[in-house]
Amino acid sequence: MAGLGKLYLIPNFIGDEEIETSFPQENQNIIQSLSLFFVEREKSSRSFLSKMSHPLSFDEIKLKELPNKKSKGSIGYEWLQPLLNGQNAGLISEAGMPAVADPGENLIMLAHEMGIEIKPLIGPSSILLALASSGLNGESFSFHGYLPIDKKEKSRKIKFLEGLSRNQEQTQIFMETPYRNNQMIDDLIKICSPSTKLCLAANLNTSKSYIKTKSIEEWKSSKPNLNKVPCIFLLGI
Repeated sequence: MAGLGKLYLIPNFIGDEEIETSFPQENQNIIQSLSLFFVEREKSSRSFLSKMSHPLSFDEIKLKELPNKKSKGSIGYEWLQPLLNGQNAGLISEAGMPAVADPGENLIMLAHEMGIEIKPLIGPSSILLALASSGLNGESFSFHGYLPIDKKEKSRKIKFLEGLSRNQEQTQIFMETPYRNNQMIDDLIKICSPSTKLCLAANLNTSKSYIKTKSIEEWKSSKPNLNKVPCIFLLGI
């Protein structure tokens, strides 16, 4: 009887970096050995696999899109049947590590329940790169994903996160839809205490990388234009 296959968690590029910059050769070897991939989006995953010089044609590769808010369906045991039969597979997100501010956790949990080994590959994660570069507390931190869109709810959330950062000496990390970055910066400057530290980490792993940590008071006179670029926000003391 064949052993169980493995589920590899495959990080994707977060910028315009070359393969050698962020991915060891072993990653490429593993990716090239797989023919079944669970993906966030098929189109971008095809581009990623092409960049990885996958030897198979896309007629020979199976890409299965994960369900999202717009699509119907759910992840069931049948998704992982090939792995029960001994086939290895990969999980690819749009950027960075799968299941970290990206889809995939339901598939991974199902794999755990079925006794399938999870194998995370080394690669870029914008959240960890931002945290490490911020100068803020890297021993105690919390990631909150996207903040509310509603103005009142967002204001309350920002005040709550600032309170956590101060009372628990904990770095608070969150994101925003890129075209709302500048508005988020304005809101943080308006709502937070002048002494609170804010790190803006944008365009990570690109030639236009921007990482700066300043007090809210200092940001008032030096606001950057981060419209429509990927950005991580970090609050601390």
